Amino acid sequence: MKAIVARDYGPPESFELADVPIPAAGAGQIQVRIAAASLNPGDIVIPSGAYPVRLEFPHVLGNDFAGTVSAVGEGVTAYSIGDEVFGHSVPRALGALAGANRPSVTTGTLAEYAVFEAGTPFIAHRPDSLDVATAAALPTVGLTARALMIRAEPKPGETVLVIGATGGVGTTVLPLLAGCRVIATGRPEDRDTLLGRGATEVIGYDGYPAEGVDLVLNLVRPTDQLREAAQSLKPGGRLFTITFPPPRPEMIGRDDVRFELVLDVDGDLGGMRDVAGLSPLITGRYSIDDGVQALIDFARNHTVGKLVVTT
Repeated sequence: MKAIVARDYGPPESFELADVPIPAAGAGQIQVRIAAASLNPGDIVIPSGAYPVRLEFPHVLGNDFAGTVSAVGEGVTAYSIGDEVFGHSVPRALGALAGANRPSVTTGTLAEYAVFEAGTPFIAHRPDSLDVATAAALPTVGLTARALMIRAEPKPGETVLVIGATGGVGTTVLPLLAGCRVIATGRPEDRDTLLGRGATEVIGYDGYPAEGVDLVLNLVRPTDQLREAAQSLKPGGRLFTITFPPPRPEMIGRDDVRFELVLDVDGDLGGMRDVAGLSPLITGRYSIDDGVQALIDFARNHTVGKLVVTT
């Protein structure tokens, strides 16, 4: 089968379109004929060697997908051959980071076929209302956006600062903040897109309001680089981040605000069935034959929303 692979640790320019064996479903697993997959930062960072993760090469990239069940392993009763499914998994090499409760791991979704664990909340039947490309774009950003909304509890009338609003998570979060005054960071050329997604105001990446912010959602900056953003918060404000390192009050110089990491590796805040109604923004579509170029573009260019690769 065709697959986008890394032969060794390195940049996306070293990735290849290769012919690799079709993975077989074992006990408790499903094999899926992938129709579409979307790109995430981990697709670049994990095979770069920047993290202390030991990969087996060739390493097939990709974790978000939509497709059709093509085989079921022993003991699987929730799915049948022909079922339309979508979801999110992490490479098997990162299984230890996938959570202890029904972890979702995969052989890699930037391929014509992939294998997944069947008993996980991060894979679900695809509803008819969700087209294949949207379903492939939705999993990671939808799960993250929903978890942020549950933990942050934005209220109508509040002022919310969204740092990194142009990315996949940001463009999915913005429509969920209806009723709030939303200040989004982005480039000047992103203004119309961000306003169309629900932002009230667009500012540069390095500019922050002087004060008066109730809630900050950090989607891109390292957590230890949020001191200036935190100064925008009212006393008793909230700052939620999806990046590392884990938050500590001394990072922002304030102990009067709520400062937390949102990372729902076990699906305690909801699974794939709960995000089907969200709306990711797709701004680029590629075939698997152009999948390496998609990854290079994702890594090297300013990307707004999500890039999708179809097989």
